[in-house]
Amino acid sequence: MEKTDSIRELVKLSYKALSEKKASDISVIDISGLSVVADYFIIASAENVRQTEALCDNVEEVLGRAGYECRQIEGRGSGNWILMDYNDVIIHIFDKENRLFYDIERIWKDGRRVVDIDEL
Repeated sequence: MEKTDSIRELVKLSYKALSEKKASDISVIDISGLSVVADYFIIASAENVRQTEALCDNVEEVLGRAGYECRQIEGRGSGNWILMDYNDVIIHIFDKENRLFYDIERIWKDGRRVVDIDEL
């Protein structure tokens, strides 16, 4: 599988894993032309601490079964903002208050919003 196909599959699986656990307001931003940090940011909101943890656990499980290894997870246990680093894809899981405060979508507004995950 070509690297770009692998990255797209990772994004789609992540989106699906977040959706399965009822994440709200899931955004996918293509930052490949803007940053060397990653190709995509996935940003999702959770209702409470338990849900942020459940979302993180489900993403880790689904991606692990598909052969993707998380390089690093930050913020687990705090419930405010969990960052999951999959090299080319960074997943941000926020509670609603912190998502508004950090406003990553505004910071990366020059990135391309992926509107339809199936067309990725």
